[in-house]
Amino acid sequence: MGRGLEDVWDELKLFPFRLSENLKPGEVLRIKLGEKEFTPPEISALILRQLKRNAERYFGKPVTQAVITVPAYFNDAQRQATKDAGRIAGLEVLRLVNEPTAASLAYGLDKNKEGIVAVYDLGGGTFDISILKLHEGIFEVIATNGDTHLGGDDLDNLLITIALDDIAGDMKLDLRHNAEAVQAIRKAVIDAKIELSAREETAISVDLPGGNQYQRKITRAQFEQLIEPIVQRTASPVRQALADAKLTAEQIDEVVLVGGSTRIPRVRALVKELFKREPHSELNPDEVVALGAAVQANILAGGSQATQDMLLLDVTPLSLGIEALGGVVAKIIHRNSTIPASATEHFTTGVEGQTNVAIHVLQGERELAKDCRSLARFDLKGVPPMPAGLPRIEVRFLIDANGILHVSAKEQRSGKEAEVEVKPTYGLTDEQVETMILESFDYAEEDFRQRQIVEARNEAETILLALEKGRRNAAWSELSDAERKDIAGAEAELKQAKDGEDYGLIRDSIEKLNQATTHLAELMMESAVGSALKGKDMRQLHAEGPAAPHPIAPAEIEN
Repeated sequence: MGRGLEDVWDELKLFPFRLSENLKPGEVLRIKLGEKEFTPPEISALILRQLKRNAERYFGKPVTQAVITVPAYFNDAQRQATKDAGRIAGLEVLRLVNEPTAASLAYGLDKNKEGIVAVYDLGGGTFDISILKLHEGIFEVIATNGDTHLGGDDLDNLLITIALDDIAGDMKLDLRHNAEAVQAIRKAVIDAKIELSAREETAISVDLPGGNQYQRKITRAQFEQLIEPIVQRTASPVRQALADAKLTAEQIDEVVLVGGSTRIPRVRALVKELFKREPHSELNPDEVVALGAAVQANILAGGSQATQDMLLLDVTPLSLGIEALGGVVAKIIHRNSTIPASATEHFTTGVEGQTNVAIHVLQGERELAKDCRSLARFDLKGVPPMPAGLPRIEVRFLIDANGILHVSAKEQRSGKEAEVEVKPTYGLTDEQVETMILESFDYAEEDFRQRQIVEARNEAETILLALEKGRRNAAWSELSDAERKDIAGAEAELKQAKDGEDYGLIRDSIEKLNQATTHLAELMMESAVGSALKGKDMRQLHAEGPAAPHPIAPAEIEN
């Protein structure tokens, strides 16, 4: 989101998808899916559209507005791309909320505490650390720091690279450009990573092209040794955020963990080392941000008894300014300023008789313009020719509640004025967004039809796979010849229908096979229950409780 080709060039070999071959520098990335190409905001919009449908199905009425969370260190381009995605999905984005801030909202609602809270957010692709002050329902972000390119993906890519090197060395297979093989390896290493959060040892196992198989045992100690440099990269932003907040680790009252990667034991141990206290892990790190977004949505919608006294004060993560004479940066709004925010600075000309002033808007912490991110350029034209140093040019920066920047410039002696809503590099133009919105309407019916067919095919594959397992079950031998014949006929009909484009036919075929296999399913269930209960009396079952291989509540058995 909001990134260009040069930003992702080094990672292309690890992407599980392909980019368009016709990309030029400065263009929005386009991802190839089959014969079509999509920008990241369009793909994000597909996800948002599905979430919108889910919410509408639950509430039974249209959903038109949304609060969307973003990593705290998302820059202006990434935030704009997120807003574009919301518009394409047919949503009015009321607020973009930094994810750590959302987590603190959820935490404050749940705990109802006051004090200083650190939110350590290590997700799939980004790392954020935010220091917040909670006081009488006001959530004030006093410092934030992080890395927009640090997270669980880096751990996965490290393990993928090791696996690819092993395969190249041991099997003489170079699979780096085989997208399907890389994706299979990615899934295997993610499974292994997750298992190592609960176990001391696991194995990475992957079926490779040509009938080969890659296997490697890995212990938690080995895994922690491998990932240590990546995990340690979170320490520097933490220390910087504490320094910006003018606090020591001992002054932090609570530490909250957010993001799936905080489930890793080594990450939790590092957090404990950094803050000198055990971090909170009772809140689900995968859900706490969404809960916070819901709290913010409730506040914006008028609030309830639980949120009526709450107020959210967020901050901008990076400094904003303009290029001054000599290529230096004149910072106008400094990082960690509370938003919404506005600031004004006065400038003058450096050349005699200058009538045109170029305003170059920058974002970043470096002192020279060439080292900061260029956000926008615009001209203040028609300034009356005056001696150098005499014009008085007022530049005003305004950051709205979403962190989106508006810049205006005015020559005060003449009244000449110009302004711009920053349209960042790698964002979509208004025309592109409008086209995508209109296309979503034009193709809505066809898109819905295709989605129905895909979902029906997926369901068909699931029931056919279940049938294959059923044939290997002892219950299969208890069926009559007529029942087996009916199942075979319904199976053949479904296999033929699922490859077609007739959604109704696929659904009918699924239903026929479901009906034909009802008796088989009953026999398999009876067999499974019988095996679980075999040789046990009620006292044993009661003693085993829910830890039994097939947990059935004792009260239900007695009834």
